[in-house]
Amino acid sequence: MRLDDFDPNAVDVEDQRSGGGGGFRLPTGGRGGKLGCGTVVIALILALVFGVDPAQMLGGLEQVQQTGASQTQSQPRGGTTASEICTVDALSKESCDTLPSLNKTWQPVFQQSNVAFQRPKLVFYSQAGSSGCGAAQSAMGPFYCPEDQGIYLDTGFYRQMEQELGARGQFARDYVIAHEYGHHIQKLTGVSDQVRSLQGQNPGSANQLSVRLELQADCYAGVWASKNKDRLEAGDMESGLNAAHQIGDDALMRAAGRRPVEASFTHGSSAQRIEWLRKGMESGNEDACDTFADLKR
Repeated sequence: MRLDDFDPNAVDVEDQRSGGGGGFRLPTGGRGGKLGCGTVVIALILALVFGVDPAQMLGGLEQVQQTGASQTQSQPRGGTTASEICTVDALSKESCDTLPSLNKTWQPVFQQSNVAFQRPKLVFYSQAGSSGCGAAQSAMGPFYCPEDQGIYLDTGFYRQMEQELGARGQFARDYVIAHEYGHHIQKLTGVSDQVRSLQGQNPGSANQLSVRLELQADCYAGVWASKNKDRLEAGDMESGLNAAHQIGDDALMRAAGRRPVEASFTHGSSAQRIEWLRKGMESGNEDACDTFADLKR
């Protein structure tokens, strides 16, 4: 995908990296608006899938949090500018190029829908860091924190996404950011709070609701691509759809040597993720991303 070079004034970025290394490790064993969206994500099945909700994921990391920031968090680079942060390496720059494109695409949609818009921030960290939702761990994969409206990313994930999951190409990486941005859209519209409430009232449906949220974020990623189709290059759509397949719950379970159990899905099967990403790509319309439509009948 051909993206403009980032404008330091058009990207909100922070850096918690203290040095090299990192990457996640594979496990061994509306409030209105016509957008109609939501963002609540429960714990990852395999700690690999996009869109982790740290508030719930971190229940299993409580001991890590209690060890203290000196042991679990990277130290910020303090005083660095957006230009310096975004040019640490090629993957950082690529991520910084993607965020302004998402802002430019979605801000007018919010304005047309009379929903207040706020840009999210992009936070780089290496192996471990901190967010408004608690500790950030590379094992969690990229995630969105609704508490501070931050997209958290260890770029080491991209390398292992390609090497371990077979999700290759620039657009596969763009899809990661666009998916997390989808959770930001869901946060701003307020449906996330509604869905969180529904999950609390109906714990037995929590996984199903999580799947709907994730699929909606996939669809929004597709809408962004469609609204910028003049920037797409040969192979981009195929790269994105392949990534969606590789990070389906069933594909990840099989890769870990487990039998897929639909009742445990939190992000959707490979087929579902492909379906909704494709729906966004083909429609270019956020209204097509209503994964909750049948619940409103």
